[in-house]
Amino acid sequence: MNTLMENAESMKIGSVDFVSPNEIRVLLDLDAPSDVALNAGTPRPFPRVNNYVLVPAEGGFLVAQVEWITIERAQFPKRRGMQDFGVLDLPYPLRKMSVVPIGLLREKWCEIIAYTSYEFSRGIEVFPTVGDPVLIPTQNQLRYIVESGSNRRVPIGVSPLAGNATVAIDPDRLFGRHFAVLGNTGSGKSCSVAGLIRWSIEAAQKGLKESPHSRFIILDPNGEYTKSFSDMENVRIYGVEKNKSLHMKQLRVPLWLWNTSEWVAFVQAGGKAQKPTLVQALRCVRENITIVTNKPQMRMRQYLRSIVAVHQYEIVHGNHLAGGGKSKGYLEKTNTWIQRIENKEDFSSEENEAITKVKEAFNIVVNSNVGNKEWPRFPPDPVESLQEAISYAYIIFGGSDADVLPIDADIPRPFTGEDFLHSLEANAELLNTSEYVETMLMRVKTLLSDAKLKPVISAELDITLESWLDQYICPSNGSASSITIIDLSLLPVEVVHIITAVMARITLEVLQRYRREHRGETLPTVLVMEEAHTFIKRYRDDAENADAFAMCTRVFEKIAREGRKFGLGLVLSSQRPSELSPTVLSQCNSFLLHRLSNDRDQELVSRLVPDNLRALLRELPSLPAQNAILLGWASELPVMVKMNHLPSNFRPRSDDPGYWEAWTKGRRNINWKNIAEDWQGYSTSPSCDSPT
Repeated sequence: MNTLMENAESMKIGSVDFVSPNEIRVLLDLDAPSDVALNAGTPRPFPRVNNYVLVPAEGGFLVAQVEWITIERAQFPKRRGMQDFGVLDLPYPLRKMSVVPIGLLREKWCEIIAYTSYEFSRGIEVFPTVGDPVLIPTQNQLRYIVESGSNRRVPIGVSPLAGNATVAIDPDRLFGRHFAVLGNTGSGKSCSVAGLIRWSIEAAQKGLKESPHSRFIILDPNGEYTKSFSDMENVRIYGVEKNKSLHMKQLRVPLWLWNTSEWVAFVQAGGKAQKPTLVQALRCVRENITIVTNKPQMRMRQYLRSIVAVHQYEIVHGNHLAGGGKSKGYLEKTNTWIQRIENKEDFSSEENEAITKVKEAFNIVVNSNVGNKEWPRFPPDPVESLQEAISYAYIIFGGSDADVLPIDADIPRPFTGEDFLHSLEANAELLNTSEYVETMLMRVKTLLSDAKLKPVISAELDITLESWLDQYICPSNGSASSITIIDLSLLPVEVVHIITAVMARITLEVLQRYRREHRGETLPTVLVMEEAHTFIKRYRDDAENADAFAMCTRVFEKIAREGRKFGLGLVLSSQRPSELSPTVLSQCNSFLLHRLSNDRDQELVSRLVPDNLRALLRELPSLPAQNAILLGWASELPVMVKMNHLPSNFRPRSDDPGYWEAWTKGRRNINWKNIAEDWQGYSTSPSCDSPT
């Protein structure tokens, strides 16, 4: 059996004409294929842009990818054999092409089965020289180039540029290092995402007697995936409204799951008065502290408890060093609090003595700033002494050493919306910030009065943190695969980013705690974010920017940076990659690029690959649907992929609307009454839309 070296002459199509580290130019032979190659085992188009060629090199054959092809008018003719000097020669067209070196193909001969195989690896050890032959690879060699890599467990498509060689991926590489699917609307992004999930589960199912233990959580803002996995087991769908036909259950993300950052973003709390009041209200309601009492000692103890927490917040954020001099500065706020700590006849001598020490400590803080002509900056020692005096007074009034340091405001302990609203009002009164929190209270009241949102955010008695994690993150028995689809399509814009951030954050935090509980063992989970450019968008990086968009993006940035260590993989699907957070996009190690026509998007994705491989991305504007370019950690080399066929009944519902069919099919009876009543909350009956 002839080896590749022995067959080199029959496979030769040209010779090296120019060599540089990132480009090799080839002069094609006169008899080289001009349209279809017949010497490669099976007929195939050649030469074509992004085809592969081989150049003999030390240790194997250099694999290169065609970047461009051109015709150069030579001054003298190039002919084989003898020339007839009696015939007038005219300028002759010479074909040239530029190829980009990408790796090395080594030949392996197995004596046992008398079969030649190959091994492809990225990187170039030795470059060729001028005059070296250039070969067209056989069908078998193309297959080894495209199908290179280990653990290729999940077939996702074929390569049309490599004789339809199978393109398969390693799930550990694809999902473990974060993955982005990018492309214009209608290019097949959603089908690719649904297909990758389905094909991965099906590949894992082979050889198993039970369902694989895979976990996917899909955050679906458009309601596209509700039918994509209808034939699979353990698929749980949650939405704003129940839907029996779609097997959709009621989505529940109760208020007590929200942390401080999410509450601050929702109510748009300012940092001077509103945020400290909000934080203290959350601490009180999570600790089930009731502020209403008639006993002076009890009221003073509760007030001191609040001051301990709020003053500690001022210290941690350095407000005593940078925030003074303003009407709402550290000194003014502290003075307001201290004025309400007064000696009374109802107090014992020990209690009155503790209050006196608090006032003395406050005076020391004030005097520590005398003579400072700059911003009032108070030294840390007097401020810390004031904190100790307040904490000591709290203990004297009946507080405990165990709770001098306040409870974490982000602990997910259940409470109702009414309890939280009451806690806000009471703490605002105690901290003398009532005039500053009116808008914040109005936003909370509006949220609690929204009839559509009430089933989503209400804290029903049957919801516990344990049961919520069991339903939304992973079944506690862990015996089978689970796909959780969160349909966000009917959520109001005011809360959709909050709910999305809560789901993503809790997923990360629970996996962090799982790993700690199980001594380093992880619970591999994949979080899929559709329309990622809406939820993970660029934002201004400044301290005052606390809106819901920025807060949601920060959650995903943390997942992108830290998720891999805790077994959380991130899959992004977006039609506008230029609007995505650079931090999140830079953490993605694999990309599936569908058709992209926007210049800014093309420019951004071109930075994802080395300079010598950007020629492949020039096909992005003209890629047909179902075709994409796979590159990054999941693929040994960038490769064009025609994705596997996904049955129409499992495709996400993102098809373009059929205008012509609607125009010509006939008149429709539209029951706006049902739609309007359902929208206004007067009725729960579904709307009807049937052609006549």
